Amino acid sequence: MTDTTAQRYPLLAIPHVRLHGPVDDAMYDSFSRQLAACPADGPWVVTITTLGGDPEIARAMGDDIRLIREFQGRDILFLGKVAVYSAGATFMAAFPVEHRFLTRDTRLLLHERQITKTIELNGPLRMVVASLQAALNEVETSVRIEEEGFLDLVKGSQVSFDELHKKAPSNWYIDAEEARDRGLVLDII
Repeated sequence: MTDTTAQRYPLLAIPHVRLHGPVDDAMYDSFSRQLAACPADGPWVVTITTLGGDPEIARAMGDDIRLIREFQGRDILFLGKVAVYSAGATFMAAFPVEHRFLTRDTRLLLHERQITKTIELNGPLRMVVASLQAALNEVETSVRIEEEGFLDLVKGSQVSFDELHKKAPSNWYIDAEEARDRGLVLDII
């Protein structure tokens, strides 16, 4: 009998947690409910299909995965389906490369964090300086968080931080085959 990816990874066909849609509070609520219903023993599979959303929600879900992995010693597999864009890739970064999978024809979208903010300068000059400094602190912290996420995403792969950092501003779309070939995921199913 020919060895197929389905035979090598049968657990991936029956995910324990299925996430789809925008990465937002509703997804986090669904994620939390589904995690609570997972079996007490054995590995789990988490799937996601998303066009993106709130990167902080993605980081929070990823932190839940990390804590379960570290405190329970549980293997948790990631399966990206169809589209793993933006915050979905942030979530994927919480899984070690050897636990990441994509379905055929899935695309990843990696890009820089975005901000839209209007700063109104009005009032005593010292307050204006404080307002500008607060906005700068927010941007600088967001850049550090982005870089930490990029490092987690490429850890163990053939994609360097510098390459990702260079391509992210122009929206880097990566198909499943390239993601596998570059070591961002273990395999395609």
